[in-house]
Amino acid sequence: MSIKIMDIVGRKSYHCDIVFRITDIKEENGQKLAVLYGEDFRLIADAPYEDLVSINKPMQRKISQEFEFLEEQSLELFRQDVNLLRQKQEYVATNAYSKQMNYFQLPGKVLHLDGDPTYLKKCLTLYEKIGIPVTGIHCDEKEMYKKIGKLIEYYRPDILVITGHDAYSKTLGEKQDINAYRHSKYFVQTVREARKKIPHLDQLVIFAGACQSHFESLIHAGANFASSPSRVNIHALDPVYIVAKISFTPFMERVNVWEVLRSTLTGEKGLGGIETKGVLRTGMPYNLNYTE
Repeated sequence: MSIKIMDIVGRKSYHCDIVFRITDIKEENGQKLAVLYGEDFRLIADAPYEDLVSINKPMQRKISQEFEFLEEQSLELFRQDVNLLRQKQEYVATNAYSKQMNYFQLPGKVLHLDGDPTYLKKCLTLYEKIGIPVTGIHCDEKEMYKKIGKLIEYYRPDILVITGHDAYSKTLGEKQDINAYRHSKYFVQTVREARKKIPHLDQLVIFAGACQSHFESLIHAGANFASSPSRVNIHALDPVYIVAKISFTPFMERVNVWEVLRSTLTGEKGLGGIETKGVLRTGMPYNLNYTE
């Protein structure tokens, strides 16, 4: 049975450790190669066609269930954090519960650029579940830096996510060479363009990167959080967990980097960042009769 574009596959040489979907099949130097996008990880890879094996539905479902369990664990950790933050805000807003006050909260607005439409859809579903206002835009990684300026002007986000797929290739250079990465240099360019619009790190919080991305270059370009310090793969939903923590942290408080990373699926090997202010704002009174 032949393997074709959009089929779900694994790589025999890697013992099918990651599930991919085929996005293209090409020929290079007489060899048939497949372009692979990770189903659960933000990884892009090339693989010899003969190295691929189809992943059947039962196996795919088993792997998906394992990741769904991890996702639920991360979501539960995040919910615990948000509940603590809300209790603290309620205590402050009501003057240590001495007054009954109707107050409202405005979490940070997110602009999420994603190179993968499937991952973008997954992320938007999670944003909605958590309750974060978001605009999601599918954009090829190589085109992001050309469009980001006008998008920031139009949407005026508090938090910007720049992500998609990436990969390091040792055949292209050493790990410190940004040209050895599939899309890192485009993510860096996009961060720089965003910082031309809003230079201050606390006026626009930026997450940038994907699997194995050049972490140091992204941070130096102006990202608050980025991947991947140890050049490992990151989960498709990791950017959302980082953004959610920032979005629900009050703007007078600083986000503890470790507390952010503990809610992700990848942790400190795949994600890192710098001290950053939250963006949540609390107001009062809350008008129960108001409709937009």
